[in-house]
Amino acid sequence: MVPLRRHQLARLSTSGWAAVLGRPWDAQARDCLAHWASHQLPLVVTRQPADATADGWIALGLPAPARWDRRRIALQVPHAAVHGLGEFPRLDDMQKLLPPPARGAVRELLGRLDASHATARVFGSFGWQAISGLDHVRDDSDLDLSIPIDDAAHADAVVRALGSFEAERPRLDGELMFADGAAVAWREWREWRAGRARAVMVKRLDGVCLQRDTTWCGQAEIMEPVA
Repeated sequence: MVPLRRHQLARLSTSGWAAVLGRPWDAQARDCLAHWASHQLPLVVTRQPADATADGWIALGLPAPARWDRRRIALQVPHAAVHGLGEFPRLDDMQKLLPPPARGAVRELLGRLDASHATARVFGSFGWQAISGLDHVRDDSDLDLSIPIDDAAHADAVVRALGSFEAERPRLDGELMFADGAAVAWREWREWRAGRARAVMVKRLDGVCLQRDTTWCGQAEIMEPVA
């Protein structure tokens, strides 16, 4: 199987779903999982415990919509149960789901990201609503973006584009995704690179750590504060 990444989608085979549904779930979880199975909806790759990886299992999650009380369902499946891997929708395919007052600001953001040679995908509640067609988004839901990054300089350019987002709602959140699998919240990156934070939290598939230097992401100078 290809290497797993944060915010990657996993689709289970028919036999994989049958095995999942054969487990002793409570009624609410079973009903939600049965809906996901019957509609062939994906699960999301979550943090991978060391023992799960060693034993050939994959940790997955299902953030349920309002119908199932927005419950978060965690499960593990064997590698053989995964039929294929995919990605969350691109931001430029999400306009109809966004509040009308935010659409102009999102179009401007897309232009700035394109100029920075960056493509944003939408995870979180907006991403899941686009995938399932169910009620995941709340009035206060953030717009969570996942943006692949080449290096620290590229991250700086992308953060400047994100910092220019002018819509009040939804709040813009999300992560910068480096090629080796490291991920950093874009707002935390901005604070760290501006010298306003001594360390930055780096998330990987197998855990989280604090980094105080730039050896993990390539050398780059401290940037000026981004408004």
